[in-house]
Amino acid sequence: MQHETPLNDPQGMQGRFVSHLTRSTYAIILAGGRGSRLMQLTDWRAKPAVPFGGKFRILDFTLSNCVNSGIRRIGVATQYKAQSLIQHLQRGWSFLDGRFDEFIDLLPAQQQIGEDWYQGTADAVFQNLDLLRRHGPKYVLILSGDHIYKMDYGRLLAQHAQTEADLTIACMDVPIEEASAFGIVGVNGDNRITSFVEKPKNPAAMPGRPDRSLVNMGVYVFNAAFLFEQLIRDADDPHSDHDFGKNVIPHIISRYRTFAHSYADSCVGIPVDGVPYWRDVGTVDAYWEANIELTKVSPELNMYDEEWPIWTHQEQLPPAKFVFDEEDRRGMAIDSLVSGGDIISGAVVRRSLLFSRVFIHSWAEVEDSVLLPNSEIGRRCKIRRAVIDKNCKVPDDMIIGYDLEADKKRFHVTEKGITLVTPEMLGQQIHHIR
Repeated sequence: MQHETPLNDPQGMQGRFVSHLTRSTYAIILAGGRGSRLMQLTDWRAKPAVPFGGKFRILDFTLSNCVNSGIRRIGVATQYKAQSLIQHLQRGWSFLDGRFDEFIDLLPAQQQIGEDWYQGTADAVFQNLDLLRRHGPKYVLILSGDHIYKMDYGRLLAQHAQTEADLTIACMDVPIEEASAFGIVGVNGDNRITSFVEKPKNPAAMPGRPDRSLVNMGVYVFNAAFLFEQLIRDADDPHSDHDFGKNVIPHIISRYRTFAHSYADSCVGIPVDGVPYWRDVGTVDAYWEANIELTKVSPELNMYDEEWPIWTHQEQLPPAKFVFDEEDRRGMAIDSLVSGGDIISGAVVRRSLLFSRVFIHSWAEVEDSVLLPNSEIGRRCKIRRAVIDKNCKVPDDMIIGYDLEADKKRFHVTEKGITLVTPEMLGQQIHHIR
C-alpha cells in the first residue's frame, strides 16, 4: 500500500516509497542509443528494445522500477531505430491512466530547438525542457534505459530530500579492474561528492578497499529548477559535449550540494551473497551470460517476485508444447526457461533460454543458448553457446558453436566463444530497405 513517510524518520526510508516525493517527480529515461557493442543484435533495434529474460525488453526493467516506486509520470527519449521500442511501449505500457496524471511521454528527437538530433545525454533532456516545465515537477529523475536491475527510486528521492541536495547520484562499488568503464566518484564521510572523473584509465580505489571503486550508475535526481538552470548553461557552452558525465556533473560537483546514494540502500531483493544485482548487457558476451544465468536453480535476478513485478507487453500465446517420447527423439527441456508458444518437437534443450514462438524440430540439440522470438531450429541441428536472433530459420543439419573457426566465416563469434546468428547471416533478408 502507498504510504507517506516522514522525512525525519530514517527507518521510513526502508519502506516501499515516499509517495509525496514520487508523485512530485518526473522521470526521463534515455533510450536512444544503439548499443553498438551488441554487434548485429542492434542493426535493426535500439539497445533498450533488445529482448531479455524470455519475455521482456531491456527497457522494461527501468520502466518497472519507476512504476513500482510510484513514479508514473515518465518520458522516454528515443532516437536510433526506435520503431520496435515505440511499438512495445504502445502495446505494453498503455495501462497507465492519464485521468490520474499517469502517463508515458514518447520523446523522439524532434529538432524543436535547432536542426540537430540529440547530441548527448544532457542535450536529450535540454531539448525537452518545454515539456518538463509544463508538467511542473519538483524533482527530475534521469535514468538510462539499457541496464538490468531492480531499484526503489523512492529511497533515492528520500535521501535527496533529507540532505537538501541539488543533485544526488546513485552509486555502486565495482571491482577496480572494471571501473574504467564508469565515472569514478569520490565522497567524504557524509557521502557528499568531492570528486568525479569520467572513465579514467587508472580509476581510484575506495578508501580502505583497494580492490573496489565507487562508480556512477547513470541514475540522477535533480531539483527541477536547478536542472533547468544547468542545462541552459551547458547548452550555451560551445565547448561542451552536452553530456551529463563529461560536462554537467563535473561542473556541479565543486559548486553545489551533490551527494552519493548507495545502490545497496535501494536495491530490491539483494541476493544471498549480499551483492546488489545490476547488469550492463552491452556486449554479446554479457548479454548471453545474463540470460543464461537466469536458468540456474536460484538466479541472482528474481523475476518471480510478486512484490516487485517486471511489467511488459503480454502476448496472447498458447502454452509451450513438448511432443514425442521415443528412444531416439524425446521433446524435453532441462534447466531451461521456455516461453509461451514454444514447440519442442522431439528435441533436447539444456541450460537454455527460449523466448516466445520458438520451434525446435526433431533430433535437434540446443545447449547453453539464447533463442529469441520466432526463431526456428531445423531437424538434427546441434547448437551450443549461441545467441539466435529473432526470426532466424536455422536449416536442417546445421551445426553452430562446435567449430568456432568455421562459425567465424559465416557468423559473429565473440572473444569468449559465443556465436551470434542473425537472419541476414543465414541469407534470410527479413528487412527490406529498397
